Amino acid sequence: MTDDWMPTDWREATSTPLAGDASARRYWRLHRADGASAVLMHDPEGDVALFARLARHLTDLGLSAPTIIAETRGKLLIEDLGDAVFARLMNADPDCEFRLYSSAIEALAVLHDHPPPAGLDRADPARLAAMTDLAFDWYATRAGASKAKPNRAMRLMQDALDRHAPDTDVMILRDFHAENLIWLPDRSGAARAGLLDFQDALQGHRAYDLASLITDVRRDVSPDMHAALVRDYLDRTGLEAAPFRAALAVLGVQRNLRILGVFARLAATRGKPQYVDLIPRVWRHLSVGLSHPALAELAAELHRLLPDPTPDRLHKLRTPCPTP
Repeated sequence: MTDDWMPTDWREATSTPLAGDASARRYWRLHRADGASAVLMHDPEGDVALFARLARHLTDLGLSAPTIIAETRGKLLIEDLGDAVFARLMNADPDCEFRLYSSAIEALAVLHDHPPPAGLDRADPARLAAMTDLAFDWYATRAGASKAKPNRAMRLMQDALDRHAPDTDVMILRDFHAENLIWLPDRSGAARAGLLDFQDALQGHRAYDLASLITDVRRDVSPDMHAALVRDYLDRTGLEAAPFRAALAVLGVQRNLRILGVFARLAATRGKPQYVDLIPRVWRHLSVGLSHPALAELAAELHRLLPDPTPDRLHKLRTPCPTP
């Protein structure tokens, strides 16, 4: 692959496409004749300069974000952290699950021990509540629910966030889960958890990324493992348990409400019906989170507005919107 913006020693590298994600980003692994490899990221819709700045911030904290090798408009050449994806390793050897997750918790504790970098937008309660509109605009509507106004539900969501998760004092990576974490056993401490997909980071509440990790929409985390990981984080940070658990429940519900809508929209507008297959797990996360006493009023309102993901409704969601 030849590209004038790259360092000379990478311009003749061969390339192999890597699996993408729900965004428009695309990735290739580059291979040099001497055996070295790197990853080319192309993000036609995003801000690669922000990714590079955030990667440098994370590495300055001693965490394992990819080193930036070269950058140009819409493209980055970054360090190849390898293929030891947490989810893949856990599926092959369930006995390693806590060890890997605990390294991710250690990375979060380090991240949360430092102020966020300047310039990040704030994920305050108003913004987070507004982001749940996707659940009503895309999931509920496409699943055939009545067109009831979600105003009260969104107000109750913001009230719960205001009461239990108002702080915005740390950097939140937002897509912090087992498919975006790479095991780096040759490194030590928090650096053993390689970090990917943080270009949408915000300044938010310290429970957000833990909620992302343990209410993973792509793999099941058992109740026992869920409880052990929360205890691990609390032990590392010394936070008071009850308020943190309430924040975790509220942020988990906010996150999964938004994901419910995102997955429905991806199927409808981007021809990605495979995301609908994940909706039953998202729904289970919502159900568990909404059982927390802090969310009793919101639970009743969502029960009225959001239909269960029955097979017939999932079939409707898989059908793309007609082309205008």
